[in-house]
Amino acid sequence: MKTRHWLAAIASSAAALVPFHAVAQEVTLKLVSAFPENQYYVKRTIDWIAEVNKDGKGVLQINFIGGPKAIPTFEVGKAVQTGVVDIGFSTGAFYTNVMPEADILKLSETSAAEQRKNGAYDLINKIWAEKANMRYLAKVVEFTPFHLYLNKKIDKPDLTGLKIRITPVYREFFQAMNAQVMTTAPGEVYTALERGVIDGYGWPIHALFDLNWQEKTKYRVDPGFYNAEVSLVMNLDKYKSLTPAQRDFLDRKALAYENQNDFWKKYNQEEAARQKQAGIETISFDAATSKAYVEKAKEIGWANAIKASPQYGPELKKVLAR
Repeated sequence: MKTRHWLAAIASSAAALVPFHAVAQEVTLKLVSAFPENQYYVKRTIDWIAEVNKDGKGVLQINFIGGPKAIPTFEVGKAVQTGVVDIGFSTGAFYTNVMPEADILKLSETSAAEQRKNGAYDLINKIWAEKANMRYLAKVVEFTPFHLYLNKKIDKPDLTGLKIRITPVYREFFQAMNAQVMTTAPGEVYTALERGVIDGYGWPIHALFDLNWQEKTKYRVDPGFYNAEVSLVMNLDKYKSLTPAQRDFLDRKALAYENQNDFWKKYNQEEAARQKQAGIETISFDAATSKAYVEKAKEIGWANAIKASPQYGPELKKVLAR
C-alpha cells in the first residue's frame, strides 16, 4: 500500500510539473516606448511585436506596456538600465542621462548593416554593456535627416532671438546659431507651438503628422543634418538570463526588423511632399551656405561627442563617420 501511495504521489507531482515546465520555457518581456503610441514608429513596432509573438509561442513573447503615459520619455533609458522594463524603444538622445555616448549615434554616416560588419555594432554593445547595463538589439530607423522647423522666416543660419525646442541631438548646434533653447518631450511640443512658447523645433523629416505639428508649423529649413537613430535596447541582465534558444530567436527577429530600414528612404520623400501639400514652405540657403551649415553641425557634433566621452568618442568616430 505504501509503495502504491508513493508511486501515485510521484505520478501526481510529475503531472503537476508538466505545465509548469512548458510555461518555464516561454519568457515574456516587457517593452515600453519613449515615443507616443500614435507615432508611426510605434505602430510599426507594435506590428513587429505581433509577429514576434506569433512566431515565438512557447519560446518568447513581448508585452507592450505603452508609451510615455506608462514611463516618461526621458526616463525610459533608466527603466531599461535598472530592469523596471526589459526592452526600451527609444533614441539615444532620450537617455543621455544614463550615458553620454547614447547621443553619438546621431552622427552615424555608416548604415546599420555596415556597422554590423565594420565592428561598430560590437563596439556599441561593449560600451552600452559597460556604461548602461544594456544590450543594443537593433537600429530600426535610419536614413532619416533631422531638420530645423520654424514659424518665423530666416534667410541665413542665424537663430538670434528665436526660442527653439531641442533634445540633446541638436542642443549645441542650435546654440551655435544663437538660439534660445528648451528641452521638452514630443508630447508637449504642439501646445508649446500653439501658445507661442517656442518659435520652432528640431525633428526628423518625418513624423510631424503623427503629432499634428504640421498644423502649427510654417517652414522647414533645408538641408537636413545628422541621422535619426531609433532603436531597441534591452536590459543586459535580462538578455543574459534568456536561454540560448530565446536569445537566438530575439536576435533574429530584431535583425529582421532592422533589415527593413531601406523603407525609410522612400517614406521620407513622401513625407517631404506631404509637408509641402500641408503648406509648410522650404527655406533653402545657397550652395556654399548649405554646405557650411551641414559641416558646422557635424563639426560641433563630434567635438561635443569627444568632449563628453574622451574614452569612446574617438573610437566611435572611426566606425560611424566616413
